[in-house]
Amino acid sequence: MTQGRKLRVDTTVVESNIHYPTDSSLLGDGTRVLTRTMKKIEYKSGVLKGKVRDRMRSIRKRVLAIALSSRLLGPPGEERRKRQYGELLSLTRKVMNQAQRVLAEVKQAPRRRRTPVAGLAQWLETMVERVRQVVKQTKIRIFAGDTKSPGKIVSVFEPQTEIIRKGKASKPNEFGKLVKIQEAENQIVTHFEVYAERPADSTLLLSSIQVHRQRLGRIPRMVAADAGFYSRENEKAGQALGVRWMSVPNKKTTSSDRKLLQHQRWFRRGQKWRTGSEGRISVLKRRHGLRRCLYSGLDGMRRWVGLGVIADNVIQMGCYLARQS
Repeated sequence: MTQGRKLRVDTTVVESNIHYPTDSSLLGDGTRVLTRTMKKIEYKSGVLKGKVRDRMRSIRKRVLAIALSSRLLGPPGEERRKRQYGELLSLTRKVMNQAQRVLAEVKQAPRRRRTPVAGLAQWLETMVERVRQVVKQTKIRIFAGDTKSPGKIVSVFEPQTEIIRKGKASKPNEFGKLVKIQEAENQIVTHFEVYAERPADSTLLLSSIQVHRQRLGRIPRMVAADAGFYSRENEKAGQALGVRWMSVPNKKTTSSDRKLLQHQRWFRRGQKWRTGSEGRISVLKRRHGLRRCLYSGLDGMRRWVGLGVIADNVIQMGCYLARQS
């Protein structure tokens, strides 16, 4: 079905199942979860020393007011947003302080009252840390004007989500994880990988060739990828491994010899075959749900992508066998 003579590789983004993140919505999400969890602990553990206060009505009003004030341009709108964010941050800190008091009471409670709420207390502690990070990055962005906060999160439910910019005009920012898809002949996906942190595409080419050799027992004769995978070191190393045709363009070259090489028939044929990887990614997203992962966590993302790849490979194998018969 596939002999491993050719390899093409490309990357894409599989988005997490989250709404578009804004500072106000993240603060609203975090305080809502904290309040809900504290109420569950209060109900299961009996009576806490102090009643859990629900501030969600005030918080929702501030979140809505910030959304409406975003329509106002210029210094007056900026001043209004800063004032409203200050009020929202103050309410958020009050909810966090209340959550910490509840955690302290749970830790001091007798074992018979502490055991039934151990899981809820652990979840509450996790959410307090995430909301603390959201408060920190909101203060830095709103009052200091710095959008590159260390440890920035875009969802309190999927904190591993990254902001990835692939240069698409229709979607400049994507929120998810980078996924590498590599194929051999007959549109069979031989390997995929979901990266915990986004690497540069140029660092993935040699590892893809090595994985191809491990899976199929041979070095491909042709390797095709887009310009993001190019580096002179990659080209030399691939040829040293035994790749005969490295069809990876260098868009920034000023060398006339390099331009002549990229206009040779075998190079253009390799690039024509490479475009099929974009079609494969499109099919995986449209037919197998890789636009958005509905499982949670990084392991859930890997399962989701793996199931989509397996389903697509089964279809491609069936199509190949049908053609052969």
